[in-house]
Amino acid sequence: MPHPLRTAFCLAITVAAGVLPAAQAQETRPTLAKAAETGSLRVSYRESSVPFSYLDNNKPVGFAMDLCGHIVEAVKTRLKKPDLKVEMQPVTSANRIPLVVNGTVDLECGSTTNNTVRREQVEFAINHFYTGTRLLVKKASGIKNWPDLKGKKVATTTGTTNFQVLRKYGQEMKLDLEVISGKDHADSMLLVDSDRAVAFGMDDILLYGLMANAKNPAEWDVVGDPLQVEPYAIMLRKNDPEFKKLVDDTLKGVIASGEFEKLYKKWFQSPIPPRNVSLNVPMSEQLRQHLKTPTDKPAL
Repeated sequence: MPHPLRTAFCLAITVAAGVLPAAQAQETRPTLAKAAETGSLRVSYRESSVPFSYLDNNKPVGFAMDLCGHIVEAVKTRLKKPDLKVEMQPVTSANRIPLVVNGTVDLECGSTTNNTVRREQVEFAINHFYTGTRLLVKKASGIKNWPDLKGKKVATTTGTTNFQVLRKYGQEMKLDLEVISGKDHADSMLLVDSDRAVAFGMDDILLYGLMANAKNPAEWDVVGDPLQVEPYAIMLRKNDPEFKKLVDDTLKGVIASGEFEKLYKKWFQSPIPPRNVSLNVPMSEQLRQHLKTPTDKPAL
């Protein structure tokens, strides 16, 4: 049986160089009705959120992309449109929510935290990962934990929850941090690589992905106690219960069939492109417990 991602994304794929024409107001049509009418589904990806959603030879790949591949197949089946066109759209931390809200994209398949603030604007599928904010540093920096950052510059990515987490923690602990932002995760890592910041504060799993694919992984380390635990989930528009149910039911089926665990091993415990390095990240106990009774419970 063909892999769902390959059949969904390689049969009819349009990779947009820029943003697809966006609606001026919030999209109100149900997603399935819109897809049936237009003959297409718009799926977004991230360019450097390893291993969830990133580019390999200019093609979006990753754990979240594979999960979305199953959802695309479910939409094709529901609409009885095996030739449904899949339009791919790159998004950033800063524009991902607006592009879901206004209908530019129907599914956001990246590394987005499901929290209560965001749910005022968008909806989330059931959670598929849990992570916490830590630090990517050069080993030569000598930084081992948060107190070592006192009075220093720390990078994070624009539009992420981590920006506020870092600022709040720095103020509470009187670390006198200067938080500076990169436009995406690769750019934030570059701020550290070029010594414009001493550390990159971000979800630890994304830091492991960036480190594994660095030119010299041995020069880097992920350090610091996790500041908080946050769930990742696929993002979709609010007030669309039919599509939300299809997405959740599809993901629950992936979990029940054992396919979710296979995909986890593929992306977190096996060599992955582009450098064929394994992240060697075992499934957390929190995620294992979640898989027994999957929910879309947000972080606070």
